[in-house]
Amino acid sequence: MSAKGNVYSVIVVGTGFAGLAMAVRLKQAGIHDFTILERASSLGGTWRDNTYPGAACDIQSHLYSFSFEPYPEWSRMFGQQREILEYMEHVAHKYGLLPHIRFDSGVERAVFDEKDGVWNVTTKDGAVHRARVVVSGTGPLNRPAYPAIKGRETFAGKSFHSSAWDHSYSIKGKRVAVLGTGASAIQIIPAIADEVGSLHVFQRTPPWIMPKPDRPITNGERTLFRRVPAAQKLARAAIYWFLEWRALAFTVNPQLLKRAEPLAVRYLESRVKDPVLREKLRPRYTLGCKRVLMSNDYFETLQKKNVDVVTTGIREIVANGIITNDGKLHEVDAIVYATGFDAAEAVAPFDVRGKGGLELNDAWRDGAEAYLGTSIAGFPNLFLLIGPNTGLGHNSMVFMIESQVAYVLDAIEKMRARHWKTVEVLPRVQAEFNEKIQARLAKTVWQTGGCTSWYQTRDGKNTTLWPGFTVEFRLRTRRFHEHAYACVEEDRSSPVSRLQVVASAAE
Repeated sequence: MSAKGNVYSVIVVGTGFAGLAMAVRLKQAGIHDFTILERASSLGGTWRDNTYPGAACDIQSHLYSFSFEPYPEWSRMFGQQREILEYMEHVAHKYGLLPHIRFDSGVERAVFDEKDGVWNVTTKDGAVHRARVVVSGTGPLNRPAYPAIKGRETFAGKSFHSSAWDHSYSIKGKRVAVLGTGASAIQIIPAIADEVGSLHVFQRTPPWIMPKPDRPITNGERTLFRRVPAAQKLARAAIYWFLEWRALAFTVNPQLLKRAEPLAVRYLESRVKDPVLREKLRPRYTLGCKRVLMSNDYFETLQKKNVDVVTTGIREIVANGIITNDGKLHEVDAIVYATGFDAAEAVAPFDVRGKGGLELNDAWRDGAEAYLGTSIAGFPNLFLLIGPNTGLGHNSMVFMIESQVAYVLDAIEKMRARHWKTVEVLPRVQAEFNEKIQARLAKTVWQTGGCTSWYQTRDGKNTTLWPGFTVEFRLRTRRFHEHAYACVEEDRSSPVSRLQVVASAAE
């Protein structure tokens, strides 16, 4: 597994939370012959790209951070984009990751060389990097979704996706349309309402919204966390278990969510006095079927005089605005597409070709799937972080990332110790795992709650979420499951690599 010539032990793709966690753990394990390929000129992934006004996390800061790098300096209970990015930069500097990162090196293609048992990874500059193992930390939130609306390309004003906010464009005094009322929209809308001339909010489906228990973290609390690290560890644990119990309602007994709906309804009724607007904003599906959102100022913002909530469907976009199905023209200067990402319609993060030239997109033509969201049959020595069915509706993705990283690291260390040339999950193991995952998902609120969400493919398959508690996932990824893989030994007695298949491959 050690590098020979220009062959790395590991190539990590991406510098979001997943890529950084993998790199830190590799270094801590004494594995230093790795490189990190990053498409942008700076690190940060989602938190680098999403700089829209109001961008913030909906998981508490003390939990939305690495367990191995607690951060006592968080300024708020829920981190904002800039502070989260600064935390990630802090981690990269502290753990010496920058020398390993190749910026402006977006991966275009990864091809598995069966003879040598290595991946040939080509970046956009034409360079080819070789490695025994490839770990993709690109995640699903990197493909902006745009609505299929007639005439979108004919709009003469300014338009951009929320994940690519154009800060060079001044929205001051402008007539602005925001399409979508999801997680990014409910942060953007309150942040820009007082700056724009008029704001047209185009809502297709109203979200369930709960108050956000956010507040500044006091100087006294930060001092305590600095001086008594155990106090911060205790705070993190308390947040984790408070959030974790919610999986019971999402995945085991969705009827429990029905009991929570009156709380959300009362919140809506207490904040929105206009019965017509209140009716527009009341969801008609089970709480939790779509992502539950948190905001303390969204409802108030929608009642401002310069804000209009449009629930009539959009017929087309024209040069000077948006025409709804009732024939009304809404003239606007700018359109913000707060329409999320193509997460469920998972495609390969780049052109990936495994054994026999198998393309990952072909392997996923009926919907993305992997064993533990991490390994894919036909693609030896390739590991995904935040892969299919590892997303959450109730807790911190950083917890899931660290679980997967531990699993992948154990695989790499076993490959080194036992001189395995390749490890590849057995097709039957992957198939059985995913059959069970889909059977469990069928009973969750995401499939029974009466909505269509970004968690699902166009065919209704949920390829996004983990159907259980995160503690279960942590236990299942504690160690590499070699019995579930074909593990091929290196032939160290000959200069010619003759593949010797170990017992697990013959099962």
